[in-house]
Amino acid sequence: MTRKSHLFYQTRARRPMLAEAKGVYMWDVDGNRYLDGSSGAMVSNIGHSDPRVIEAMRRQMEKSTFGYRLHFESEPGEHLAEKVAGLSPEGMEKVFFVSGGSEAVESAIKLARQYAVTVGQASRWKVISRSPSYHGSTLGALALTGYAPLCDPFQPMMQAMPKIPAPRAYLDGLDMDDPATGLHYAAMLEAKILEEGADSVLAFIQEPIGGASTGALVPPAGYMQAVREICDRHGVILIHDEVMSGGGRTGRFMGAEHWGVAPDIIAISKGFGAGYAPLGAMIAHERFVNPVLDAGGFMHGHTYAGNPLACAAGLAVLDVIETDGLMQNAATIGGLLKSRLRDLMQRFPFIGDVRGEGLLLAFELVSDRRTMAPLPKELSAYVELVELAYAQGLIIYSRRTRGGIDGDHFLVCPPMIATEDHVEEIIGKLTIALDQFAAKAGLVLARCG
Repeated sequence: MTRKSHLFYQTRARRPMLAEAKGVYMWDVDGNRYLDGSSGAMVSNIGHSDPRVIEAMRRQMEKSTFGYRLHFESEPGEHLAEKVAGLSPEGMEKVFFVSGGSEAVESAIKLARQYAVTVGQASRWKVISRSPSYHGSTLGALALTGYAPLCDPFQPMMQAMPKIPAPRAYLDGLDMDDPATGLHYAAMLEAKILEEGADSVLAFIQEPIGGASTGALVPPAGYMQAVREICDRHGVILIHDEVMSGGGRTGRFMGAEHWGVAPDIIAISKGFGAGYAPLGAMIAHERFVNPVLDAGGFMHGHTYAGNPLACAAGLAVLDVIETDGLMQNAATIGGLLKSRLRDLMQRFPFIGDVRGEGLLLAFELVSDRRTMAPLPKELSAYVELVELAYAQGLIIYSRRTRGGIDGDHFLVCPPMIATEDHVEEIIGKLTIALDQFAAKAGLVLARCG
């Protein structure tokens, strides 16, 4: 008999009841084991139930579980802020804690706006973003998002923000390694700034390495540097949404470190708290924070900002990442996993692209590698393959590639503690699921041997 639930989320679909989770594995109440190949929603960076984090949270719980930010400071909050500032680009020494990625993005755009008002640039209010993209589910963050199924129902309730195309060179047939490709996409930003009027543009927000909406999209050569120069030239604040790419998953603490580019404001969450407590942060250069504080304070906040229990968890997570060398492991194991995913292209001609950095990886299904045309929409590959993998005890994460309308990509992002054996288990289960999908969809496999 199907159990009744009073909870609801996105659909009526039900999942097994979770019993426990340890390391890279999760078990349901019937004893079935699942390899968490997506770290939940790219959250569980250090794996599940690390005893060191649990102990740090227990110690904090014995002291206090809540202290309102206007009444008390807390040692975990102060220590975590210091730690985060030390891991961030030079000068980005101001940290504002939140409970999740949407809050972090909202905080970033509100700080940018309040700064502009404070320094006499009140005409600047537009935040340019990319399409496709995802920056959060609150209305302010959703206005920056370029993903039709999530945005369209709420358009009348939001202030529309200008968009430019994401730098998807692989779909446009351009050479990722040619700096001219990066300049091509960056030029779209400058053109949009001029079209809107530079004195009205407040900020540009981008994911240094794409999240769910673009499937671990890596920018082409020269793009990140050119974007930084364009923002500087027009007085536009550069915001990096590192909610998914930050926290060490890509092999660097911040994804943008791969290109040596520093933004003005950073939003971080997900793997930052690694699923142990709701935690995120906005990190800003002090030149944007100090004028706002001097003018009367940042007119923004959340009840659980700087919660001592969440900060204790976050501090312990960062300690585990550093102590266990998990960023290096993410780079090494991520390189192996990426190679093994590319090997699958020999067997499955409908895998059109494999991309990402470290353990933020994705592959995309297509009907034709030459044209990169998507699979027929009615195949619902982004749903079907996830279900087939789940039946094999492998959890992966999917989205529609082309703005939420067409295309199918899948994020394969196990925790940063993953080993070579876990990579082989992922590939083995994924191969079975792909074989089953090909048979069900009537897709031809490559001949081997």
